[in-house]
Amino acid sequence: MERIYRVRQNGDAFYAVERDGELRRASGDPFTGLSAGGAVSGGLAAITVLAPVRPSKIVCVGLNYKDHAEEQGKALPAEPLLFIKPSTTVIGPGELIRCPPGVGRVDHEAELGVVIGRRAHRVAAANAWDHVLGLICVNDVTARDLQKKEAQYTRCKGFDTFAPIGPCVATGLGREPRVVEGWVNGQRRQSSSTAHLIFSIEHLMEYITFVMTLEPGDIISTGTPAGIGSLAAGDSVTITVEGVGELTNPVQDE
Repeated sequence: MERIYRVRQNGDAFYAVERDGELRRASGDPFTGLSAGGAVSGGLAAITVLAPVRPSKIVCVGLNYKDHAEEQGKALPAEPLLFIKPSTTVIGPGELIRCPPGVGRVDHEAELGVVIGRRAHRVAAANAWDHVLGLICVNDVTARDLQKKEAQYTRCKGFDTFAPIGPCVATGLGREPRVVEGWVNGQRRQSSSTAHLIFSIEHLMEYITFVMTLEPGDIISTGTPAGIGSLAAGDSVTITVEGVGELTNPVQDE
């Protein structure tokens, strides 16, 4: 297993690969192949970590944990409920989540993301992992009051800064269940496991790619467990995925 970062040091942006606790500068790109070079001086503490990929779209799955459907007072879906976050929602670790004026409550949603490694069109569930680069943390930030007013999720999920991703893409991980948690100001609000997904990653890959082609760098965000809650200016929100890492972002009013 290795972790792929995109970082900036002294004004220079580049990929870096972490193996066995050592961070090394890499040439190439994650989709055609990375070649690790020399160690990064000072490690992660000495650099700025950026969003590790630049997806053309994030395909999100609503109500994919039974306990979240229950807390929202909604019936379990018979098929995956899909919506898309545009590329302009994406920010990296440490960047500000900006709460827009006048929209009311803004919530965190801790999610496991699946990063696409090669073009995926009508992929069978049995072949799903052949198209996966790795796993990532996603915060599906949501303007909750707007969501309750509208049947579609484009507006409430699509504001700039509403898709923090990172801190890395963890590669070489299998399909075994992973703990997903959401923390605000050091207090745990969400904790579950992908063992409780209603629709599996394999099923989602087949279902989504029947509709649309997923390009390298695109992300499937697999849904959030119960425990969603509001964010306010001055908060710090952290998403953790077992085996991947921690994604932390401060919150500010726009």
